[in-house]
Amino acid sequence: MLVDMSVATTERTDDFPAEGLSISAAAQSTGLSIDTLRYYEREGLILRAPGRSASGQRRYDERDLAWIGTLLMLRKTGMPIRDIRAFVGLYLVDGSEPERMAILTAHRERVLADLREVQDHLVAIDRKISYYEKVVSPQ
Repeated sequence: MLVDMSVATTERTDDFPAEGLSISAAAQSTGLSIDTLRYYEREGLILRAPGRSASGQRRYDERDLAWIGTLLMLRKTGMPIRDIRAFVGLYLVDGSEPERMAILTAHRERVLADLREVQDHLVAIDRKISYYEKVVSPQ
């Protein structure tokens, strides 16, 4: 089972096991390693400890995977763990929406700055390609 991590959702799907996913299945469905999932737990990035089976194994439900999808989105956009940790801490506090929005807004500005820099690099690469196209295929 592969979980779509592009949009975090809490809707129940019929094909999700009622007992939840083991840590290895959760790792496979999210694309993370087992060690990374454990690290996220140790760092307090997972909102709540995953449930446990009768034998004590972690069991991840759909809400857990949806939240992990949010973490993945933030990491893939380059948000540092310290900022994610602050965001998670605030997420657990009622009425902290302005502070959470401030974290996301500041991160958005960093992402936009990075994007502008990458776009500038792309323009330079395009100029080099144009130069070499003229050298390789003179008319």
